[in-house]
Amino acid sequence: MTASPVSPRPRQLPPRRLLAAAAAFALFGGQAYADPAQKQQAAGPDSTPGRPVGVEASCPLGSFRCAPRPVSYAMCRPNALLEFYDPALTRDSTLRETSNTNVQAQHVDSSDQTVYKLTGQVRIERADQLLHADVAHYNDDTTDYDAQGSVRYQDSGQLMAADHVRGNNEQNRGIADNVSYQLLQSRGNGTATRANMLDAQRTDYTQATFSTCDIGHHLWEIRGKSIKTDKNTGVGVARSATMRFAHVPILYLPYFTFPIDDRRKSGFLTPMIGNTSRAGFMVSTPYYLNLAPNYDATLDPRLYTQRGPMLGGEFRYLLPTSNGILNFEYLPNDRGTYDANDPTAQNTQGDKRWMLHILDSTHLVGPWSLSANINRVSDRNYLRDFGNDMFYNGQVAMLTSSTYINGGGNWWNASFGVDSYQNADPYLPDSIVQYKRWPRATLGLDLPITRWLEFGMDDEAVAFKKDNVVEGKRLDLEPYLAADFRGASWFVRPKLAYRYTAYQLDGGYDQYGYYGRLGGSDTTPFNSRTPSRSLPIASLDSGLVFDRSTSLFGKSYTQTLEPRLYYLYVPYRNQSNLPLFDTNLMSFDYWQLFSPNRYSGADRQMDANNLTAALTTRLLDDNGVERLAASIGQIHYFSTQKVQLPNSNTTVTPPVNWTKSDYVVQLNMQLSDQWRLNTSYQWNPETRLTDLGVLELQRRLGGDGIINFSYRYRRTPGTRQSLLEQYDASAVYPISDRWRALARWTYSVKQRRTVEAMAGFEYDSCCVAFRVLERHYVNGYNYATTDTHTNNAIMFELEFKGLGAFNSQTEDFLHRAILGYQ
Repeated sequence: MTASPVSPRPRQLPPRRLLAAAAAFALFGGQAYADPAQKQQAAGPDSTPGRPVGVEASCPLGSFRCAPRPVSYAMCRPNALLEFYDPALTRDSTLRETSNTNVQAQHVDSSDQTVYKLTGQVRIERADQLLHADVAHYNDDTTDYDAQGSVRYQDSGQLMAADHVRGNNEQNRGIADNVSYQLLQSRGNGTATRANMLDAQRTDYTQATFSTCDIGHHLWEIRGKSIKTDKNTGVGVARSATMRFAHVPILYLPYFTFPIDDRRKSGFLTPMIGNTSRAGFMVSTPYYLNLAPNYDATLDPRLYTQRGPMLGGEFRYLLPTSNGILNFEYLPNDRGTYDANDPTAQNTQGDKRWMLHILDSTHLVGPWSLSANINRVSDRNYLRDFGNDMFYNGQVAMLTSSTYINGGGNWWNASFGVDSYQNADPYLPDSIVQYKRWPRATLGLDLPITRWLEFGMDDEAVAFKKDNVVEGKRLDLEPYLAADFRGASWFVRPKLAYRYTAYQLDGGYDQYGYYGRLGGSDTTPFNSRTPSRSLPIASLDSGLVFDRSTSLFGKSYTQTLEPRLYYLYVPYRNQSNLPLFDTNLMSFDYWQLFSPNRYSGADRQMDANNLTAALTTRLLDDNGVERLAASIGQIHYFSTQKVQLPNSNTTVTPPVNWTKSDYVVQLNMQLSDQWRLNTSYQWNPETRLTDLGVLELQRRLGGDGIINFSYRYRRTPGTRQSLLEQYDASAVYPISDRWRALARWTYSVKQRRTVEAMAGFEYDSCCVAFRVLERHYVNGYNYATTDTHTNNAIMFELEFKGLGAFNSQTEDFLHRAILGYQ
């Protein structure tokens, strides 16, 4: 593993979206700041505000998660103020002090040698300033000016139309009457009875409005007794102001601030309101602290009507050698009542309840770095009580925490750290929690000896800890020699490895029953405290690659045909006296055809005398993009599979005399950029039943629509019963350029019930967007009784573009729920 390069200086954190309108009451003395998610193009005659340059309209098909769509003003009407915009004018206001003033007009009255009267298409220009008018008076000595009649003014920060403008060029001051203005760094615009240009950076508007809607068609706006804008700080300040929607006042604030560009500012974040069955009605008013360009914090005070007040928070940092996030939630006194009729309920009344999440990556020295991911809660009911909000996406059964020191170079990688686990599911006993790996060390080597031969090692040393079960330490060493012979159309890769695994079990190991006669009747536990296993592993991987030119549906492709043979030999070793610390049977899939072990972890190494035969064909277009890949393969077993996992600590599983594995078929196809098909299928020749079937279809609709359909089936190994059978369909359907319908439906054939259903719609206009969603979902599963617990939720989100959203939960949920949502 190679350490990442260290940043030479602190970086800036990404912006936070803040809501100005809900933001700063004078009582708190704070500032509210709204950060657009993406900086819009500056308004100009050739740059209609809309999607930023370089942002794709849609993400590629098959993407697990798409980037959020940037705020778009593409549906706004042409800005009338842009008719007199001059793109050739400089944007540097500091040039005013050294620039001359150029004056043009159809008629000039110079009878007064100091004051000039200009009439007819008057144009006064200096640096970034440009003024048009019908009539103007200009004093050449004092640089005072007085312009009347269709006055149009432009500088580096704004466009302005007024009836009358007067001011002084040298002092960069001016007063305009009956004003319409447009900010050039955003879509912010409005009107005012008077605009007082204090200097090159600051303007004070009286009896003013502000909005990002079309000029003259404000669906929402801020009306204030005074509005001040400051380009130095990027902030507008409104006093004695009301927030109006559809001309109806919805909020009055004596003082608050709003954005005029994309810089971060301290202020109140989007308020959140919700309701849960276990915590009651919830109100959250987070406050954002812009502490520095490279670190910030968010305090999130909440009130749960059934549980009491809670304080949450987040701290983010980006340092030259470190970056990370700290999240916490703390409830000092749980006021919730205890339900004695619920066997899974825990009496937490009066308890302190908390959640902690730490994510950190720190460069230490040379190739070494530290990574930490800590997740802890006060009790296993915490996520059920406080995590199942309206759009919480299912239960988390296990919380994993790990901290590691990692290093690596061209031929080696190493790590040392710990892993810990916590049960976060009230329906599961604590006995299911995995062993702590406390500590764990790994070492990987890959040393080239010649051009075609290499020596390597995969080593691990770990101590396992868990209450009321056998504990111990394990050393797993696997040195190997591997060769790689290849040509343009063939390859042969022999590999010889030797695996040695040794244990040192702690006291009481003989009480937990690991037995030595596989498949026999002897139930006398081994008395060895230091069992071990050693065996060689030999494999030979070989293949051919043929290609030819072909055509399909009128398009030319290169087709490949790739036969592959993989032979694996591992002698049998009786391993029933070895404990099971972190080993499970892995799900069988196409890549298991070429794997030296079907078990995860080192506690079991399968015996093998197997030959895998597989065939793959691909279609590559003229640009080398893979448009189709189809594969089929099967393992042929020449000997009985003796190494099996026990059914329990006292039941030994007998050997399995397989002749052949499942036939495994895969097909991935994307012949165009509009649709994609993925399938997997496994058929068992012994039982003549389907063990696995997966079908995934994705279809692009225009630039922002998508349809997904999938079917998943898996049979319980060794039985005729299905383990899982589900249908899943989701869609983003564009009804028009403003409306999109959203839906998802997941149905379980095995349970004969809907697992999840969601429906809603989105509306997007020039300056307002909103989203309404309704969701029905399973939020709990009792593994003992197989009972499910469901919930229904409705969410409404309203966004005033340029200010922020009233609720941001729905967007994250939709990214998870609908593949390809953007």
